[in-house]
Formats: sequence, structure tokens, C-alpha cells
Amino acid sequence: MPSVLQRHPRYSLFVLLVLSGTLYMLATDSLWGYGSPHVVTYDPSLSSRIAKSEMIYERMLKKRQQLIERFGPSPKDIATFPPNEEPWPAYTVWDFFPPAFNCPHELERIGDMGDGGKWTCGLSRVEQNPDCIVYSIGINYESSFEAELLSRTRHCQVWGYDFTVSSFGPQIPKSLRSRAHFHPYRLAGTDANEDAQYTLEALMQMNGHTHIDILKIDIESWEFETLAALIKPYVASGKPLPFGQLQLEIHLWGKKFSEFLAWWTILEEAGLRPFMTEPNLVYQNYNKESNTELAEYSFLNVKGDNIFISDPPVLQSVPNPAKIRREGS
Repeated sequence: MPSVLQRHPRYSLFVLLVLSGTLYMLATDSLWGYGSPHVVTYDPSLSSRIAKSEMIYERMLKKRQQLIERFGPSPKDIATFPPNEEPWPAYTVWDFFPPAFNCPHELERIGDMGDGGKWTCGLSRVEQNPDCIVYSIGINYESSFEAELLSRTRHCQVWGYDFTVSSFGPQIPKSLRSRAHFHPYRLAGTDANEDAQYTLEALMQMNGHTHIDILKIDIESWEFETLAALIKPYVASGKPLPFGQLQLEIHLWGKKFSEFLAWWTILEEAGLRPFMTEPNLVYQNYNKESNTELAEYSFLNVKGDNIFISDPPVLQSVPNPAKIRREGS
């Protein structure tokens, strides 16, 4: 009796080819990786996600230097916004500072759509936190960010400062005002009590705070002087900044690229990593003759042990001595 191979030679050849291909694919995973191992890993560890994001950010820093050398070759040769003439370099200042750090939690815009809202990383980390502290510097009667943050958390206390207005904006309802504290003070790099001007450290001492979970700053270009003065002592001492994340509007009015790069590098040295950015196109819409000089940035502080980069220790129940004696007897 003729065998299957003899009766159906083409079918048998097809089966042989399929089996050979299957065995080959099982023996190696280089087919899908085009010559390199194709490995998919999953690691739920927060510290591991932070470390991977830092590796990605380090790669971006090398690309930034390459871009500077390409169009510079040094920072002093880079225009913040190149003129509309040949050779038309394909960049603006913001292309050198992308939000290359990955938020390790949920990413959400808190506050109104349009002007007022801020991109926030991991609001869930403070939703039930009993010692949640938020500082908001620069109010201008627009408090949709603060209002939603208060409504979405159980214990967060918001401390607002703005010397140009007399209160938070109307967005905060009466039911939440017990957790909102306003003072008409100016944030600055030095203290001047007679002018109601205070450093962040002085404000924290007044309030008895040792940490800030979320810090929002919008102070109309004073962020350069203020943040440089705030950060430098921490960098010099090796201590982490006292806040977990920073929502900052940057006003680039009149700044040279080299000046901005030097200031930005201070933020990076202190451990601040941008995870989101949004150009202020509302401002641009009403100032069409100017460049896009305003941008919102959100930063995560990757130094220290703030709630956004470190899991709190698991609370363990106190052992029952009576139970221990019974089990040991």
C-alpha cells in the first residue's frame, strides 16, 4: 500500500516546511527582532520604573548636546527662535527641552481646559494622604487647578500666595475653603518682611511644613531668579528639594538660549525632570507678532523619597504578646 508521502507528495512537502519553520521560530526569537533578541518584560516596581525613565532622560541629554553642536556649535550661538530666513533651522528653543521623563503613575490635566489647568503626575498618590501639602504661587483669581485638586483629595491643604490679588479665585466653593489658605505674599529669592516678600523656605517655616507634595508657580518671569536662588543651596548641600513635583509656567521674555540652558541645567542638577509640557497658545493668540515665549512645564523631583517616587512603608500591626505566648507554649 503506498504511503501518505507517496500519495500526496506536495501536501507532505508543505507539512514538512511548516514543521521546519515552527521549529526554527521556537529555537530563536531573532526573527521578530531583526537579528537582536526580542524580550518583553514587565516590572511593577516603582523604583524600577523611575530608573528606566532616568535612562531615557540620559539619552535625551546626549541628543540635546548633538542638536546644540549641529546648530551652534556652542550654546551662545543658538537663537531661541531662529529668524525667518535661510537656512531656516528646523527648531525652536523648546525642542532642546522636551518632557523626556515618563510619569510613573497616571498623567492627568487638573483644572479647567484652556488657561488655568496643570498637568499632574499621580494625583492618586495623595488622594487619601493625611499630610498632603500643596503650595500655589501666583493666583490671579484663577483657581480651577486648586479647586479640582481640593475636590479630588480628602486631606490636601492648599496654601496660596499672590501679592497682586486679595484671595483665591471664585472657582473654590465654600465647602472646600477650610482647606484653602491665602496670603498676599510675594515668592522671591530673598526675604524682605517689610515688603511681604519671602523665600519658599521661610513660608514653609511659617506654616510648620517640612515637605510640599505639589508646588505650582506662575510668577511672570521671576521664576528664573527665584528658582535659581531656591535651588542652589540644596544642590550645594546635597539635600533633595522639599517638594515632590513642580508645575511651572516659564516666561522666556528676552532670555538668550545660553542663559536659559544654564538655568535649566540647575533644575536638572537638583533632580527635576520634565514629564509634560504645553505651550501657552492663549497668550500667543493675543500676541501674534511675538514668538511662543510662554510654556507650561510639569516636573517630577527624582531625588529624596517624596510620595511620587517612593512607596511609603507598609504599616504592620503590633504583635499581640498574649497570642505569642499561646503559640509558644
